Amino acid sequence: MKAIGYVRVSTEKQADFGVSLEAQSEKVRAMAVVQGAELAELIIDAGESAKSLNRPGMARLLSLVEAGAVDTVIIAKLDRLTRSVKDLAELLERFTRRGVSLVSVADALDTRSAAGRLVLNIMVSVSQWEREAIGERTRDAMQHKRANGERVGTVPFGCRMAADCLHLEADTAEQGILSRIRELKTAGYSTRQIAAELNRQGFTTRRRTEWRFQYVAEAVRAA
Repeated sequence: MKAIGYVRVSTEKQADFGVSLEAQSEKVRAMAVVQGAELAELIIDAGESAKSLNRPGMARLLSLVEAGAVDTVIIAKLDRLTRSVKDLAELLERFTRRGVSLVSVADALDTRSAAGRLVLNIMVSVSQWEREAIGERTRDAMQHKRANGERVGTVPFGCRMAADCLHLEADTAEQGILSRIRELKTAGYSTRQIAAELNRQGFTTRRRTEWRFQYVAEAVRAA
């Protein structure tokens, strides 16, 4: 049986969480021995996100699958392959069409059986649900903070932290600059022209630097 190993990290920091390329590679090689498979190639995607299948290593893997050059794909953990239910379904369909099985070491999964394919789909579905639920809770919490006048992220231009270090209050000086920016914008000035006019009048940014058109756009957008 001929196997292909696939390992991936999105950032170097992942080495601290036991998913470094070296750690994944060791697990893949060990599983190939257990499976009695010849590890023909170990494909590496370094610094690549699992949000899509558009990765150099993934392209190589799929080309080998389509060419019928592999019987089994071995990964250290499912999320190294993909984090998307849609992409997983596409991969499984392509693997199945070519008679290729998927083995995940950490998840103890082998898609050579129907039960293995079922468990795999359930696990990824639950994982995606958890991420979406966390995202919804985070958005709701941020909206609640904004509704109560609390700071969310960077303090927008025109505001400053209140004495309680929790809420925002208007910054008189910056509000004056914002008013001037709006006046110039209404008069038909471009962001570059507004920046030049603010500098001519002696206004500076929050960092006490000269205005640039990017800063003008950001100040208006955040206000």
